[in-house]
Amino acid sequence: MHQAAAILVLNAGSSSLKFSLLRLSDQTELLKGLAERLGEENPQIKFQAPEEKIVKLPPNARHAQALEHLHQEWGPLSEQVDLISIGHRVVHGGERFQEPTPINVEVIAHLKDLIPLAPLHNPANLAGIEAALHNWPEVPQFAVFDTAFHQTLPEIAYRYALPESYYRDHAIRRYGFHGISHRYVSERLKACVSSEQTRRIISAHLGNGCSLAAIYEGVSCDTTMGFTPLEGLMMGTRSGDLDPGILLYLLDSQNMSHAELNRLLNKTSGLLGLSGLSNDVRSLIEAMQAGHAGAKLALEIFAYRTAKAIAALCVPLKGLDTLIFTGGIGENAAWLREKIIGHLGFLGLEINLEKNANCQAQESCISLTHAPGAWVIPTREEWMIAKECALALEKEDKK
Repeated sequence: MHQAAAILVLNAGSSSLKFSLLRLSDQTELLKGLAERLGEENPQIKFQAPEEKIVKLPPNARHAQALEHLHQEWGPLSEQVDLISIGHRVVHGGERFQEPTPINVEVIAHLKDLIPLAPLHNPANLAGIEAALHNWPEVPQFAVFDTAFHQTLPEIAYRYALPESYYRDHAIRRYGFHGISHRYVSERLKACVSSEQTRRIISAHLGNGCSLAAIYEGVSCDTTMGFTPLEGLMMGTRSGDLDPGILLYLLDSQNMSHAELNRLLNKTSGLLGLSGLSNDVRSLIEAMQAGHAGAKLALEIFAYRTAKAIAALCVPLKGLDTLIFTGGIGENAAWLREKIIGHLGFLGLEINLEKNANCQAQESCISLTHAPGAWVIPTREEWMIAKECALALEKEDKK
């Protein structure tokens, strides 16, 4: 029987593990799902493909046990599929990792050194890597980094206005995130429009986490997230940019602890904090339409600040050819897209109201204009990771 080449993509969170087995020939997801509530009393795996089902895991099961079960599910597929590689999404690669990297003992050691830069994400990514190495020791595995796409930022874009020693000794600089998504949608745009419309792109990844990327001829030259994913745009529960003096004030006047500040900035601010209601845009739009003032204010500020940041990123690009919306909000929230583009009319953008209203998570041009134009392109981070792994494996084979 002919075996089709496939790559398994893993995205490990602190209490979750997303997985997708992709057949390279046609990008089909042969196996897809999410292990959730890992480390808790009732962990489970929700399979979405090849069929929908829920599998209960033992209490307190972690990433290793979830992947052991996934390895068992692998049985029926093993005769049809040749697993040529496993790709791991790793949030932070620092300055060292600028491309997909074969995983070995030395790389794992370097990833552990980077934990202080991403204490919430990299330990979980490492747990997924170690569990996969245990279950598939013979399969080549690669780390694909969310920060790598932005390692092309010039120094004027990535340095903070702090003494040089903080960069040299503590690696404090702007790294940027969502790079896998920004890379995918900017490359996908090339199949949708002429080359003239792909030279100066701003990609807007808007979800519970939000960031923009200024992309010139395929290369990231600036972005809104920085040293952490907290910088930049207002998000679902994160504040985004704010005056650092506010933190000093809260420390002095409210005697807030590190944990309290962290929770305020990352968990209870953004759309949730401003609305006093929810971080879910669908719920906020419904509430706004029912007259909820907090929901309306949160959505209006979100649109205004996003548009202001888009305009700012026209500076490194020296203009704009195409604006791309992606991510859960960017792909589905027509009201917000209309509001954002409405603020940007001075750039020459004009929305197509009918196309925008009818566009839900599908590729579509939503502007009346083409220079510049506006597109919705659903992100496919898993496929981007698989594609990068395939190219890296090919490169390794040539060595």
